[in-house]
Amino acid sequence: MWYIQYVTAQQLAGFRQYKYSAVDSNPLSVYIMQPLWNRIVKIVPLWIAPNLLTLTGFLMILVHYFILSIYDWDYTASGSSPGLIPAWVWGFGAFASFLAYALDSVDGKHARRTQSSSPLGELFDHGLDSWAISIFPLSFFSICSRDNGKVGVPVSIMYFSLIVVSLNFMFSHWEKYNTGVLFLPWGYDISQVVTVGMYLLTAVFGVEVWHKPFVFGYYLTDILLMLIIVCCVFISLPQTLYNINLAYREKTLLKDSLYEGLLPLLSPMLLFTLLTIWVFLSPCDILVKQTRLFLWMAGVMFSNVICRMIICQMTITRSEVLHWLLIPLTVMVYTATAGFQGRWEEPILAAFTIFVTAVHIHYGVCVGKQLSQHFNIYIFSLKKYTK
Repeated sequence: MWYIQYVTAQQLAGFRQYKYSAVDSNPLSVYIMQPLWNRIVKIVPLWIAPNLLTLTGFLMILVHYFILSIYDWDYTASGSSPGLIPAWVWGFGAFASFLAYALDSVDGKHARRTQSSSPLGELFDHGLDSWAISIFPLSFFSICSRDNGKVGVPVSIMYFSLIVVSLNFMFSHWEKYNTGVLFLPWGYDISQVVTVGMYLLTAVFGVEVWHKPFVFGYYLTDILLMLIIVCCVFISLPQTLYNINLAYREKTLLKDSLYEGLLPLLSPMLLFTLLTIWVFLSPCDILVKQTRLFLWMAGVMFSNVICRMIICQMTITRSEVLHWLLIPLTVMVYTATAGFQGRWEEPILAAFTIFVTAVHIHYGVCVGKQLSQHFNIYIFSLKKYTK
């Protein structure tokens, strides 16, 4: 069950040739955060495996997300009952977010420090990042609250914000798929610092601080969401296109045709197209009825699609044309929007969400085991792998 060979022989050979190449030009990262991480990594015990740091950070934000789900399943607590979510939950959110940010930033440094750097470590890091990229906004939405006529944001804005954030992550790895270089997006460090700050302010002053008009009748949460969209659409995307165009002019592109270069975008675009059709044509208004469940499912499916893109860009192999999970999703969307699911649409969504989550976890475990055997290393230990 846990030994399915998801990584092809060609990709395994590509991993053997892989060399990490990244560019970080963000002043916040270069002049402030990196010096801090260089200090923090020195206190990490040398016996700890770098992947264990990565996993710990991911689990922290996951635990915080589940705690918020208990107090605020339908994203109404902050708007209707501001005191319903205890201050300690927001304080823990600040701690978990900063710890995840720090561990995600020092894991690579620690790997070089312990001479344990490997393609498995980078794939593990970016794979968890592709999942975390949806969990961060899903937790942040509990501060915003869904629109209740007085405060909050519409669930449709939550959904499109998730799409924008996800596409921003995707474009970074699509850029590397074509250029061979990962240009780290400026928005990552900024968003992490802002997230920690927001949780701290909420823990001290309560969610009410975000539900008061700030400028021209707009709330702070509205402004932050607009800034996220503006940064992604008007800063990150143009930067990605510029870097790809520069590689084209310098004749360093890894793909020799427009079709091959655009191929990794097909499955993510079809994914969000199908989900958007479901959102707007659902007879029971599924996004309104099951906001958290639907957004979680969207985030997990996106992560699974992008993990395969990451493997292709690391191994310089051809991207798959269509992800197989798009087939059951198409069936789901058709049967739901055509009215065949009827009053069972919500429980069917729940079952489908459990299914895709299980599939994603199974994929991650199997790929990890396969690469662990291939490189003769353990995932969470610095000991050499023994068959």
